Amino acid sequence: MIFALITIALFTLAAAAIAMSLRNLVHSALLLVVSWAGVAMFYLWAGAEFLAFAQALIYLGAISMVVLFAVLLTRRSLAELDPAIDGKWRGVTALYTGGAVAAVLFGAVLFTPLNFAAGPVRSFTVRQLGEQLMGPQVAAVLVVGVILTVALLGGVVLAAASRRHDKEDAS
Repeated sequence: MIFALITIALFTLAAAAIAMSLRNLVHSALLLVVSWAGVAMFYLWAGAEFLAFAQALIYLGAISMVVLFAVLLTRRSLAELDPAIDGKWRGVTALYTGGAVAAVLFGAVLFTPLNFAAGPVRSFTVRQLGEQLMGPQVAAVLVVGVILTVALLGGVVLAAASRRHDKEDAS
């Protein structure tokens, strides 16, 4: 049982680490999808089948396609990239930003009071969750869907407009 957890953890972490180290953005996005699959495998290992299904449906299906479309639609040629940006400065900035995020997370975990006297947490079935999402929360689900659709269409329009201008400039 522990061997399966270690295998899943190494699989997920290796995919994420390789995705961060690659320079090709498409390959990194595909390895990010593999990392999300590792998270879904962890949910299956932990006995949370609904979360594994949701992870596969939402992240492996929808979000991975949006990421790949965004990468492919907004790609620029290597000649357009600015080589003046210093890689060391970006690395130092990334370390400071990561340290700040880690400090905020650790502070939130350390200073959040735990209330064990509240009693057991009430569990929900998948049916009750679906009834909540499609009952009182249906407006919020629809608004989020519309916002995501508009954002994707906006990205397509911006990418198409910039490619059209690039073709006109080349002519």
